[in-house]
Amino acid sequence: MVQDAPLLRLRGLRHSIGGRSIVDIDDWQLDRHRHALLLGPSGSGKTSLINIICGLVTPVAGDVEIAGERMTGQPAAARDDLRRRTIGLVFQTLRLVSALTVRENLLLAQRIGRRLQDPADVDRLIDLAGLSHRAHGRPRELSQGEGQRIAIARALVTRPALLIADEPTSALDDGNAARMMDLLFESAEATGATLLVATHDARIRDRFGQRLQLGALT
Repeated sequence: MVQDAPLLRLRGLRHSIGGRSIVDIDDWQLDRHRHALLLGPSGSGKTSLINIICGLVTPVAGDVEIAGERMTGQPAAARDDLRRRTIGLVFQTLRLVSALTVRENLLLAQRIGRRLQDPADVDRLIDLAGLSHRAHGRPRELSQGEGQRIAIARALVTRPALLIADEPTSALDDGNAARMMDLLFESAEATGATLLVATHDARIRDRFGQRLQLGALT
């Protein structure tokens, strides 16, 4: 990593699907600890942009840099390595191995992402999520709210510089949406991660100082 480089920089980024332009960004950057929203209505390209940032989709044109390292234009193995070292993803759905306990799932994610295991750090993250009493339970035993908290803990287990959450509040009522955002901010603060949250949820906009708007204004 280049320590004085922006954490995320997008330059001349263009992408289209079926002939329709969905990503068109001239120059945008996100500095460390400057949490940002990725805004746009459903279908505006938010998930596509996340996949491009993570090196899962190759854009039609342009560059993505993570902490000064190029994501675009690299072989698949290099993109995978950069993603594992720098990015944590909080998905809309819980993606845990059902046969493993919560703690075992986090240890597995840590080993895949960091090529080592640190049980003490896993236990600390589970405690941060307020779920120490669920550490040896199975994913099916978790409530929706518990599952969301474990999803954040799992995304943080590799100590990512950039934590990306894709529509984390879309299915939540007002109270749970606020708690979800509190947990994201608290977790990022505790681990030094920077947040990029993709949403079309107007309820959380005022909590972020930086925004990247895709598609029509809502």
